[in-house]
Formats: sequence, structure tokens, C-alpha cells
Amino acid sequence: MPETVALAAEFALIILVAIGLGYGARLTGQPILVGYLFTGLLIGPAVFGLVTETELIDTMAELGLGFLLFLVGLQLRYEDIREIFRPIVSLTVIGTIAQTGLALAVAWVLGFQGSELVIVGLAAVFGATPVIVKVLQENDQLETLPGRIDIGVLMLQNIYLVVLLAILSSDSLESPVEILSSVAFVLFFMALIAVFSYVAAQYLLPRLFAEVSGNREALFIVGIAWAFLFIGASDYLELSIEMGAFIAGLSLAQVPQSAQLSEEIRPITDFFMLVFFTSIGLQLTAEHLLAYWREAIIASVLLMAANFVVMAALIYREGFALETSFVGSLNMVQVSEFSLVLGTLALTQQLIGEGVLGFLSLLAIITMSASTYLLNYNYTLYERAEPHLQRFKREGEDDDGVTTRQNHAVVIGHDEVTRDLLPLLREHFGEVVIIDRNPEDAEYLDSEEYDVIHGDFKHSELRSEAKLERAAFALSTSVELDVNKTLLDKVSDESLVFVEAELIEDAFELYDLGADFVIHSTLIAEDTIDEQLRTYLTEPAEFKRLRDHDYGRLQWVNTDE
Repeated sequence: MPETVALAAEFALIILVAIGLGYGARLTGQPILVGYLFTGLLIGPAVFGLVTETELIDTMAELGLGFLLFLVGLQLRYEDIREIFRPIVSLTVIGTIAQTGLALAVAWVLGFQGSELVIVGLAAVFGATPVIVKVLQENDQLETLPGRIDIGVLMLQNIYLVVLLAILSSDSLESPVEILSSVAFVLFFMALIAVFSYVAAQYLLPRLFAEVSGNREALFIVGIAWAFLFIGASDYLELSIEMGAFIAGLSLAQVPQSAQLSEEIRPITDFFMLVFFTSIGLQLTAEHLLAYWREAIIASVLLMAANFVVMAALIYREGFALETSFVGSLNMVQVSEFSLVLGTLALTQQLIGEGVLGFLSLLAIITMSASTYLLNYNYTLYERAEPHLQRFKREGEDDDGVTTRQNHAVVIGHDEVTRDLLPLLREHFGEVVIIDRNPEDAEYLDSEEYDVIHGDFKHSELRSEAKLERAAFALSTSVELDVNKTLLDKVSDESLVFVEAELIEDAFELYDLGADFVIHSTLIAEDTIDEQLRTYLTEPAEFKRLRDHDYGRLQWVNTDE
């Protein structure tokens, strides 16, 4: 069989098995990354030996690591943690030192020595960013105070991680002087790239993305081009491409279109991540994977417990409430997938053997799998533990000064009608969140200081960011039935919802699904929307009468037709 055909067949096998195991992982509530790891183990030398590593797979796996860090950077917005940035810096620095010390102690007790001891100690510190962000997002906890603390800690930890990756990727690790020189070189050029990234995020990127945000293909191309610009610059400066990719993502995270961009590029980043985590499994034999299986189980229990205690104590020390400290620390007890990243790089530098990489793989699989359930039931576990924690609770404790969206208004689409309604909505509901994909409206909305989410409502990340389930009012100016049905499905039963319909049968369906008022162009003038809303806010009983009257007119028109 020709080499190209064999390689295509191997890639097809990798993708098919990864799809199956990834789906199985999701059905059992596990991170999909665990499914990718098992893909490599199953089809690699550990079990069936159907696929071996090739130069192409290695190259794509390296790009996969870069895109993983690019996506991680894209999720980390400074705006989300600005109010609590000072305590986050403190608890991240102290926590990282304490967790590293504990991880080194556990590794030493388990018998690791020399460079293997150091790598295990460093690898066991980081939280699993993709797992934490994904589960918190699915559970609507990203904007809670524990969620914001976790995101802030992950942001700073990932900066530290990128420096470690850059150092381990260098060729000069033979003496302390060479290591210090390498660190200084990495930090210097990282600072230059970061400064360029910051300036671009402030002045260049907002204008650029405002121009292309209305075109999905252009948005995708610009985002990927930005990532490769930083990857290429890092490679040219002989730095790790992971560092460049992370900084590229971090700079893009600060632009208003970051949520839409994240959705657009997710398929390609998911593919590269699939190849990367599968390639880790391909490196392991059954002998290597199980070389330290007892140590992996012991370390999993000890490190999860130690990470929880350290982070809970530090968060509480910074003045946050007991519940916030408990939930925030419980979310971050796992050993990250980045332990495998560090382990893989350390293996290439001959700092560890395959058995230690197998140990780190088991450690990540066990802790990420267990922590998924802890993340899903974090508040339930706190309720059960609370009676036993009362002795630690400060009198009158509260998490003050942090805001989150609640009882706000959400407007989907911006036009002349909604523009006139916005002052009324702001007056009554306080916060108004606008989801709009028209770049021409961005300048006006930003100048009026409305909270704007740029992009298409059909993207789940944008809907999650708008906190529809907490909104008191929602207005959709879209006549797309699927958009309005999704809106009605996501808002709470107590929310007031105005939607628009082009067809009378669509209007009836939207009323049946719970819409409070359906705007139909043949029966209602534009200025009547304002009147209906004012009537609801001042005379709810009169609004109900008008709504019933409008519904009757729709029935009359439908019968007449």
C-alpha cells in the first residue's frame, strides 16, 4: 500500500475511533479529552498496535498543542476578573508555590528522584482549563464569583505554564547558567510579543474585527491568520509556538467578537486537539501506562485533597465567603491535561522515561474524570458539607463588590425600532444586553455604553454570555422561527418575551410556546411596540387585554385568508 494511502487510512481510523470514544465519554459525563487519550491507547501499541506515530502526526500534534493554548487564551478575558484581580494574583502566586511544594513532597514519597521528581512536581500544579471552562459554561457558572475566581487563576497559571513550555522546548538545559539565560531570553521576547499583542488588542483588532464580524468566513480567516502570525513569530525567534499561540488567543479574547470567533474556529481547534491527545496515547505501551499505576492512584487522591485544601484556605484568606471558597477550590482539584504536555516535552528532552509519562497520563485521566462529577455537583456538595463547616465561617461574611447579570433585558438584533426602545429598557431594567451581528451598529452602541455581544444569536457561547435564563425581559427582532423558538426555550418562565413573526402561523406557534407578545408586521405598527411595552410596565392588566385583542385579530386575519 502506498505510504500516502496508508497515512490517510490511519487518519481515518484515528478520527472514527475518536468520534466513538469521544461520544462515549460525553454520555458518561467525562471530558472528551479522556476519550481522545483512550483513542491513542486503544489503536496504538498499548492495545492493538494499529497506528504508529509518523512525522506528519507529530507535526499536527504540535499544531494541536498550539491551537489548544490558542483556544485557552481565547477564553480568558480580563474584563471577567477585573473587579477581583488583586486577590487572584495573590492566591495564584502563593497557591502555585504551595501546590508545587506539596506535589514535590508526594512525588518524593512515591519514590521519584532527580529530574523525574521535578517534572512530576511541576506537572501536577495546573487546573484543567478546557474541562473547567466547558463544565462551568454548561452549568451557567462562568459568571458566578467562584467561576470568575477560577478563570482568573487559570489565566495566570497558563501564563506560568507557557513560560515552562518555552523553557522545556529550548535546547539549553544542561547547566544552571544556560537555564537562566534561556529563561531571560524567553521572558524578554515574550514581553515584546505581549506588548505588541496588547497594543493590537487596544487599537488594531477592534477595528479589524468590526469590519469582518458580519462575514463568518472572513472572521474565521482573520482569527486563524492572527494565530499563525504569532506562531510564526515565536518559531522565528526560536521560542515555543505554544507561547505565541496562547498570547494570540489572549489578545483576541479582549475584543468584543471573541465569543463569536471562538465558535467559528472551534471545529479546526477540536480537530488539532484530537490529534494531539491521540498522539500522547500512541506514545505509550501497556507496560509504560501501568508502570506506576499504584502510585498514580495514591497521587490522585492525595493531590486532589491537597489542592482543594490549599485553594480553599487561600480563597477564604482573601476575604471571600465560605461557599465561594469551597466551590471555587472544588472546581480546580484535578491535574490538568497540561501535565501530559509538560510530560511529553520532558520526554523529548530525555528528562523522564516513558513510564513517568504513563504515570502522568493515568494521573490526568483519574483526576479529570473524578473532578467532572465534582464540578457538576459542586453546590450540592457544599450544601451537604455546610453544617460541618460552620466553625470556620466568619460572622456576617459576604462577597461584596462583584456584579453579575440578573433581571436584565436582552435584545436580539438592533434596528431603528429597538434603538428607540433601549432608553426605556435601561430605565426600567437597568442593564441591557444587545446581541447583534451588524458591525455598522457597533460604534453607536459602544458610544451609548450598552453591553453588546457581537455575533450570531445561533452560537451557543453568545447565548450563554447573555444569561438568557436570568433575564427579566427579552426582545427578538428576528423573524427566523428557529431563533425565536430557541429564545423561548432558553428564557425562564417568569421572563417577559416579545418576538417577531413574518407568517401568521409562526405567530400562533410562538404564542403557544409562551411568547408574551408577537410582533406581526401586517397588524402592528412599529411605534405600537413601544406602547405595548410601556403598558406592560405600568398596567399589566391592560397589557393582557391588548395581547388577547391582538391574538383575536390574528385569528380573524387567518380565518379571512
